[in-house]
Amino acid sequence: MNKRISEHAGLYIHIPFCICKCPYCDFFSITNHSLKQAFLEALFREMDLYKGLSESFNSIYIGGGTPSVLTPEEISCVLKQVYAGFVIEDNAEITMEVNPGTIDDKTCLGYKNAGVNRLNIGVQSFSDNHLKFLGRIHSAAQSRAAIETARKAGFHNLGIDLIYCLPNQSLNDWKKDLKAAVRFKPDHLSCYLLTFEPGTPLTKDMEKGIYPFPDENISRIMFLFTIRFLETQGYLQYEISNFARVGEKNPRHFESRHNRKYWNFVPYLGLGPSAHSYLKLSRFWNHASVTRYIQDLKNGKFPVAGKEMINHEQRKIETILLGLRKKEGFSLKHYRDQFGHTLPAEKLLQLQHNGYLQKSNDRCALTPKGMCILDSICELLA
Repeated sequence: MNKRISEHAGLYIHIPFCICKCPYCDFFSITNHSLKQAFLEALFREMDLYKGLSESFNSIYIGGGTPSVLTPEEISCVLKQVYAGFVIEDNAEITMEVNPGTIDDKTCLGYKNAGVNRLNIGVQSFSDNHLKFLGRIHSAAQSRAAIETARKAGFHNLGIDLIYCLPNQSLNDWKKDLKAAVRFKPDHLSCYLLTFEPGTPLTKDMEKGIYPFPDENISRIMFLFTIRFLETQGYLQYEISNFARVGEKNPRHFESRHNRKYWNFVPYLGLGPSAHSYLKLSRFWNHASVTRYIQDLKNGKFPVAGKEMINHEQRKIETILLGLRKKEGFSLKHYRDQFGHTLPAEKLLQLQHNGYLQKSNDRCALTPKGMCILDSICELLA
């Protein structure tokens, strides 16, 4: 295992426990909490194996699963082990995902005191009917209480996750969710289009005809409305699903520093079951099994399930795909310098003419209309 990556890397820690599995989710998690202590011991062993890996990290992201099934004391222990094993910059962004049904005044303050300085709340909807459809354990009232609790605990960098284009969800329903969210003045909003991942209970229900698949035209209308509405409320889109309040001193202060690494080919290390890492054109990922993860680390082995080198062609495709996910797009000169050729000029002009793409000096970026057909545009340009 390569023992060196560049500065300003990101550290991701996957907490693989949930109270119950949401029917739409394909992230790895389990509901057997009896393995929690053994998992934490294995996590600390994994950190030991990576000691000395990087000069510094400036973002830590604790995701899952449901990280807030861990107590503040357990999160404190995790972060203490991180600081003991890695060089973490003083101004590091330390994000933790929480679910509204798992936090209260005491735990929220405890996470803050443990060192978490950015909270991301998985609200998903402010409609009890939609929350029930999504299989969430919390109510709309608990979401509101959780946001207020987080602010009271002193979180000045607060994000809310929402999901839209649910079966039978109207544009008016979605407008109500967005309006409810902005009333709390969160610093960040992630608005995710509901996706139907293979093998999930929701996808199986859709395939059986229990629920209708949302109309593509409705999803496009909802997406374009989201951008327009949030902009009027002081939130600027910086990635296809992500919006941030403009910071006073640094306009980009409330953008997710950690998530930007994924879109900009910045190295990151993933710890925990199923976590992915990216180092020096190589991706590798851990076993999506808590028991296998624990056993490998008991035996002093890296719990790596697989690895791939990113070849020239794959890197080229991902440069276009990830670059066009960002509102700012990507540098055409950088692309040319890296791959030895330019993107086809006639295709760029065609996309510009049709209102899907815009060029400014050296940069190439999609318009909101273009973002609606991102995959098709990437296929055209790759």
